[in-house]
Amino acid sequence: MNGGDGVAADASPAGPPHPLEWKFSQVFGERSAGEEVQEVDIISAIEFDKSGDHLATGDRGGRVVLFERTDVKDHGGSRSDLERMDYSANRHPDFRYKTEFQSHEPEFDYLKSLEIEEKINKIKWCQTANGAVFLLSTNDKTIKFWKVQEKKVKKISDMNVDPSKAMGNGSVGSSSSSSNSRPHIANGVSPDRSYSYLSNDFSFPPGGIPSLRLPSVTSHETSLMARCRRVYAHAHDYHINSISNNSDGETFISADDLRINLWNLEICNQSFNIVDVKPANMEDLTEVITSAEFHPTHCNTLAYSSSKGSFRLVDLRQSALCDSHAKIFTDKYVLYRFEEQEPAGSRSFFTEIIASISDIKFGKEGRYILSRDYMTLKLWDINMDSGPVSTFQVHEYLRPKLCDLYENDSIFDKFECCLSGDGLRVATGSYSNLFRVFGCSPGSTEATTLEASKNPMRRQVPTPSRPSRSLGNSITRVVRRGAENTGVDANGNSFDFTTKLLHLAWHPSENSIACAAANSLYMYYA
Repeated sequence: MNGGDGVAADASPAGPPHPLEWKFSQVFGERSAGEEVQEVDIISAIEFDKSGDHLATGDRGGRVVLFERTDVKDHGGSRSDLERMDYSANRHPDFRYKTEFQSHEPEFDYLKSLEIEEKINKIKWCQTANGAVFLLSTNDKTIKFWKVQEKKVKKISDMNVDPSKAMGNGSVGSSSSSSNSRPHIANGVSPDRSYSYLSNDFSFPPGGIPSLRLPSVTSHETSLMARCRRVYAHAHDYHINSISNNSDGETFISADDLRINLWNLEICNQSFNIVDVKPANMEDLTEVITSAEFHPTHCNTLAYSSSKGSFRLVDLRQSALCDSHAKIFTDKYVLYRFEEQEPAGSRSFFTEIIASISDIKFGKEGRYILSRDYMTLKLWDINMDSGPVSTFQVHEYLRPKLCDLYENDSIFDKFECCLSGDGLRVATGSYSNLFRVFGCSPGSTEATTLEASKNPMRRQVPTPSRPSRSLGNSITRVVRRGAENTGVDANGNSFDFTTKLLHLAWHPSENSIACAAANSLYMYYA
């Protein structure tokens, strides 16, 4: 078994792990009752760094906000020491606001007469160096590489001379006097005239010339400075939906609807197009790229998903242009399932829309890939392309409401997904600021619904049933169902489709989740 992908393990004699009990940790930017949220303040991206000690969020106003872990530092000792003391089991994760900066500004493309909004689509952390942190941020068109570092700022507390004490009548202070009264020109030859000849060209101000005043520095203040090191622009004709760092620490990819480009972090004026799905005639376009990510350890492998409900695994060593994928992963079972459940008049129309994959994530070791479409969360084994090993139904209660969701454009919402560091659980968001946590280890029935609020367990649903189905001779399909109700929660409250939890991230080594509800960042631990 790979350490980061627990789903690959055989079921232990003790059975699957017990469901986690989630607790509220902290919130940043909580709204007061009745407070109206400004559009520019809505969070649009969340990302932990590899250590989990830093967290970054981006918003629709083009700002990036950084948070720093403080509870490990406060208790002293390394993380490994704390884990050996079994301290982590009772630790309350605590982050503090670190700094923020304006990453992107609104622009206007005059050639295409197109406004480019400043909204941050994705944030990715890069390798740290010399105490500085580096990250990539992107809006629809432009990627920027940022360096954030602490700078010591000298504070002037006093001057060495009282400004009221001035030297009078043109006399020069002792600090300016010279042992040789005769001035010299550049070549060392003394002029014939005396020093007083200067009076012909220069008149002293009334009251004379004050003495030289020097600042006295007695303290230093530390300030965080964010500096844009590079700008990667003018490489995408369509909106950038993904950026992903390579494990080599030198390159990254950016993806739009039709192309994926490969960049070197040091070179901002050149990129290589490695995937191009644009047809010769745009009328023949049948699918678009929706997400792309590098393998966490293999620098030659990446995956990208499409609007047709499949994703492809490509190997950069095969050819310069990776249009011919190494493997394609698609759920052959999904069409059968929709034909069985959907009305005949709408099955073909909505099937393709809700099958579009909005996000993919590799597991920590790269053996498994998690994908999110509109209705479900699917876990895939990259060694098995016949279909997902597990399917988790996120909000099955929405199926009768697809027409309404199409009319108000909610059906096009792009929900993100994430995996725990140990590979035992997956999570994704839903409406009414709810998010779901599912256990994916063998035999697990964990399916927890939480609300992005200070009382996350307020909305409880019964443990879902887990029917199994098989398709021909393929692997038995495990389908774990979510809240199978008619649009109300356990408290009788109607689901609110205007409040949606699109963005969330799982701490890389602990059971801690950060999620965004409008302009508020909520954090939970278990």
